[in-house]
Amino acid sequence: MNYVAPLKDMLFNIKYLADIEQVAQLPGFEDAGFDTAQAVLEEAAKFCEGVLSPLNWEGDKNPSSLKDGVVTATPGFKDAFQQFAQAGWQGLQHPVDFGGQGLPKTIGASIGEMQNSANMSFALCPLLTDGAIEALLTAGSDELKATYLNNLVSGQWTGTMNLTEPQAGSDLAAVRSRAEPQADGAYKVFGTKIFITWGEHEMAENIVHLVLARVTGAPEGVKGISLFVVPKFMVNQDGSLGARNDVHCVSIEHKMGIKASPTCVLQFGDHGGAIGYLVGQENRGLEYMFIMMNAARFGVGVQGIAIAQRAYQKAVTFAKDRVQSRPVDGSLPTSGPIIHHPDVKRMLMTMRAYTEGCRAMATVAAAAYDASHHHTNEGVRQQNLAFYEFLVPLIKGYSTEMSLEVTSLGVQVHGGMGFIEETGAAQYYRDAKILTIYEGTTAIQANDLVGRKTARDGGQVAKGIAAQIEITEAQLNTSGSADAVAVANRLKAAREAFLDVVSFVAANTRSQPNAVFSGSVPYLMLAGNLMAGWQLARALLVAQDEIAQGVDVAFMQAKIVTARFYADHLLTKAPGIRDSIVEGAECVTALALDAF
Repeated sequence: MNYVAPLKDMLFNIKYLADIEQVAQLPGFEDAGFDTAQAVLEEAAKFCEGVLSPLNWEGDKNPSSLKDGVVTATPGFKDAFQQFAQAGWQGLQHPVDFGGQGLPKTIGASIGEMQNSANMSFALCPLLTDGAIEALLTAGSDELKATYLNNLVSGQWTGTMNLTEPQAGSDLAAVRSRAEPQADGAYKVFGTKIFITWGEHEMAENIVHLVLARVTGAPEGVKGISLFVVPKFMVNQDGSLGARNDVHCVSIEHKMGIKASPTCVLQFGDHGGAIGYLVGQENRGLEYMFIMMNAARFGVGVQGIAIAQRAYQKAVTFAKDRVQSRPVDGSLPTSGPIIHHPDVKRMLMTMRAYTEGCRAMATVAAAAYDASHHHTNEGVRQQNLAFYEFLVPLIKGYSTEMSLEVTSLGVQVHGGMGFIEETGAAQYYRDAKILTIYEGTTAIQANDLVGRKTARDGGQVAKGIAAQIEITEAQLNTSGSADAVAVANRLKAAREAFLDVVSFVAANTRSQPNAVFSGSVPYLMLAGNLMAGWQLARALLVAQDEIAQGVDVAFMQAKIVTARFYADHLLTKAPGIRDSIVEGAECVTALALDAF
């Protein structure tokens, strides 16, 4: 089944929830109003549906391969990537000064979702290049920017991020790769990096590796880590490519999913040292790498939404075609398509509600990002930045965890056929699993939510968001419709549960860290659930108004039903999660270690 981009839902979020016309008032985005968003999304849909999606199944069957140090992508990928670059998709959100289109993240997030729905393995390559571009824009010297940015933004070159080592997974304090200063100001880099997505391939002329390493004599721990640009091919003064650098792929991993994207082990410096160039200042590498990681964490959350959408579409198609058993209400005289069965509808509605809720949350966060970078008022910028940064671990953690549930339900809708690889449903389930792991596991996102985003400010940002949710509750109650009032009641209960947990975290993180962190992932799931449900509640209010105006009535009615389903079936989990966090911490750590 080919992918069909959910343009209506994306444009609804962009127009009504993210308020694209307000984004277009920001300096630099004057031409990025709704008409532009619609035109760009429609073109992206054509490319994703026509070029990327047909290669997705092929990539699963015929993954990237390594022979004699050369990684060859799935047949068709190189040509698709050249089309991708030539059409300017890599530079969509990047500055015009470096050849980009300078469009807001509010538009770019939806494009990223389409690309990942169509072909997640392919989309990982430009996602990582985006991160490399962001890091160089923020911390790179003028010389590094001039040397690398135009070709990265154009898609002529691609980028990677190199953090993980065999002995240093998420604990970057254990990084051992070293960098030796040279007389000409460059460095020689030595070490091994693992799990490097698209670390070697033949789709682009050059690969620009951003690598964490320790300068000789640097302090131990995270305070001694620096960041370096290490190109696959050296770049001459005139911009042409020179000799091959001393960085090589020694193996690629055999994975349960995203098989077409090569996950490489890269060896730096086996033949005298890989030439690298310092990004920013020595010993501030982790700070700069977090720029890449934050961009990637938002992107991975969007991947969760994307794969959930793909699984939902496939499940709906199957449920409409698969004939089995008479409906329990007797509405058909003989066996009918399984979409008539209540439990199948429940599964499909769960898939739909999760996906639409998380999509709305990500779109609103993208608009906050744009305001945080471009608004003329410093106070407004800071307010939007705090909101965006609070949402990032939720988008990454909640959206990817929900993608596992949604893709699992996709297999379940298919029944026994879902367990058969040829139907394709299993690929989405397998592909989704990595999303809760890379760029920081769900627990790492939860640690960020607890430590940096809640305990540090005593929960003030969280409480401020809750106050905005309370305003939405009042609007729902004022509207008076039965659906709106019902959603308001569910939203209130979830918000109150959230506030109880915020207070618990703020009060106990220092004094009882085990009690708080044993509930950190449940806290993230509660918070993500609430934020997604809040956005669907806002969508319900918009849909009611649009129906009153006679605008796209069928779509708007479906939006109301989806919001109501989310409230009744998903938001209702929040109070129970609250209880497990606030009242159930002790039993998490009570069992003696030798009893496990």
